[in-house]
Amino acid sequence: MCDSLSHASYSATFSSLASKTSVSPPPLFPPSFKVPTFSPLTVKPLSSTFTPHAARVTTITTYAATSPSSVPSDASTTTFHGLCYVVGDNIDTDQIIPAEYLTLVPSNPAEYEKLGSYALIGLPSSYATRFIEPNEIKTKYSIVIGGANFGCGSSREHAPVALGAAGAKAVVAESYARIFFRNSVATGEVYPLESEVRICEECRTGDMVTIELGESRLINHNTGKEYKLKPIGDAGPVIEAGGIFAYARKTGMIPPQSK
Repeated sequence: MCDSLSHASYSATFSSLASKTSVSPPPLFPPSFKVPTFSPLTVKPLSSTFTPHAARVTTITTYAATSPSSVPSDASTTTFHGLCYVVGDNIDTDQIIPAEYLTLVPSNPAEYEKLGSYALIGLPSSYATRFIEPNEIKTKYSIVIGGANFGCGSSREHAPVALGAAGAKAVVAESYARIFFRNSVATGEVYPLESEVRICEECRTGDMVTIELGESRLINHNTGKEYKLKPIGDAGPVIEAGGIFAYARKTGMIPPQSK
């Protein structure tokens, strides 16, 4: 009973105080603050004479006309005829041109020729016939026939350059190390052709052979046999032009070399 009276008395007192003490929220802005007013935004249409900024205009310059006569052919009529030099599998770049001769600069004509005189000098003594005879700077073998993984080892560009400088026109192998294949195309020194069979086991050093790029075949005139080669494809015109930069200049991709 006493608890109920006490609770009722507390409630009545709290209600009386709350009614006397009403708290109103503060004004949003001080009395001296004036709220600015804005007029509606007016958008003017662009003038019909508007022109883009000159810096946005892009001009493409063509360095050379790419007429059919300026683009290298697909090498379909290219033919190589001469003696072949036969090697085995895994002929690496140290055998093609040893590291001690890499100081020679191919862009120097005299050193280019000297580099060629050392081509395949790294072959082991089991190769009784040398690619370049003593006291000679050029080879009499214009075609090199190899086995699998020809040109493996380091990525030196001197390897295909040395073969080309020596007088070789093409290499026919069962397969290539990728970097040697790419360097051959980029330098334009030799055609890296792939055979579909192991020609290195059926040809002998000194055999007279003919390569017909258009027909993708090799003919051994000593045995009378013909062998199918894999097409050289888009790499053919690049090699025929003399390498990637010469091809780019002939087709207008880069400006011609200044004289």
